[in-house]
Amino acid sequence: MPPNASLAHYAILTAMLAPAFFLTATAALLASANARLARIIDRARTLLKDLADSEDVEERALLERRIAVQRRRSLTILRASQLLYVAISCFVATSLLVAGDSFFDHVFGPWPTIMAVLGVLAMFGSSLLLASEASLAVRAVNDEMDDGHRFANRRSPLL
Repeated sequence: MPPNASLAHYAILTAMLAPAFFLTATAALLASANARLARIIDRARTLLKDLADSEDVEERALLERRIAVQRRRSLTILRASQLLYVAISCFVATSLLVAGDSFFDHVFGPWPTIMAVLGVLAMFGSSLLLASEASLAVRAVNDEMDDGHRFANRRSPLL
């Protein structure tokens, strides 16, 4: 085997490993999204239990609004997770296309690059959705604090 062939194999392996760095970042985002989804589900279950136990009309309306926010948050996380799975698929495809391209005499043309770009775009879109969900979460917590203060002050007015 000529020395250039040996170097070509290392170049191919290096090119195949580049998407692995994106895979690592994508997996970290996906783990974070799954943890956030679990917290959203737990919060929604608590709100649903509170709704079932409540007879106060005003409190029930408030709980319904909070449940609606949790629903929006869960759907946003779902979309973000779906995009992360698309990104993972694109990065794996990129790696496979790089390997296949070298074995089949570069017949895949721009496809490895296209798949990598699609993966990065999916990751970018998911990051925007995760940021949006974080904003929803902060607004929900702030609203709950405001409502808690309002209810507390209504029950025991200050002198």
